[in-house]
Amino acid sequence: MRGMANSFLVATQFLTRLPVTPGEGFSSDRLAASTVFFPLVGLLVGAGGVLLHFILSPYLSGSVVVVVILMYLVVVTGGLHEDALADAADGLGGGREREQVLAIMHDSRIGSFGALALVLGLLGRFVFLTNLPAEKFASYLLAGQVLSRWTTLPLAYFLPAARAGGQASPIAHRIGAGSLVIGTILCAGITGIFLKLRTVWLLMVAIGVVGLTGAYYRKRIGGVTGDCLGATIQITELAVYFSGVILR
Repeated sequence: MRGMANSFLVATQFLTRLPVTPGEGFSSDRLAASTVFFPLVGLLVGAGGVLLHFILSPYLSGSVVVVVILMYLVVVTGGLHEDALADAADGLGGGREREQVLAIMHDSRIGSFGALALVLGLLGRFVFLTNLPAEKFASYLLAGQVLSRWTTLPLAYFLPAARAGGQASPIAHRIGAGSLVIGTILCAGITGIFLKLRTVWLLMVAIGVVGLTGAYYRKRIGGVTGDCLGATIQITELAVYFSGVILR
């Protein structure tokens, strides 16, 4: 039980800026073991957004509430996934050869592709969230956070790290089949509580995003980087909200 709690804290420390300290410390081995709890961290992050929704909705318009929630998501994660999306867009959009793509991703400066991806990502989430049915808003918000974090498990299970010593190195090809299965069951179970049969559709959407982005990463750079993982998280979140608009 103590080991599981420590793994959850490691996952929380890695994915958020919440002030938690794992009792056994942080290491690459512990990070690989903690990925099974990534969906649970998504639930924790999403719960904060849902709380803001319930507190602010009686007093503010829906669009204002969504902006506040998006600001909260950026703050609680330190903009980790937004930064990854921008870096991945710059590298994959501006580079041709593998090494050039990786070099651009590694550059901390943001380029035109990254700026466009960042703006479109935030705009897309804003539009999709504001158009979700009010009675299902909380459910889709939670599903987006849970399913998007889950995508790291299959990507890191099936693909190697594209760059030695990069952010993906501690987990790429170091996640066991048991962690992938348990993490997937945990993800499906959490989402199913809120969205029932719609969960099947959303899981298919998330799997589709993983399959498409994973195949693209393998073709372009031979594996994944931390930026690739974060970019897929952002794309999946967008896809889940868009699905919610369609399914209603």
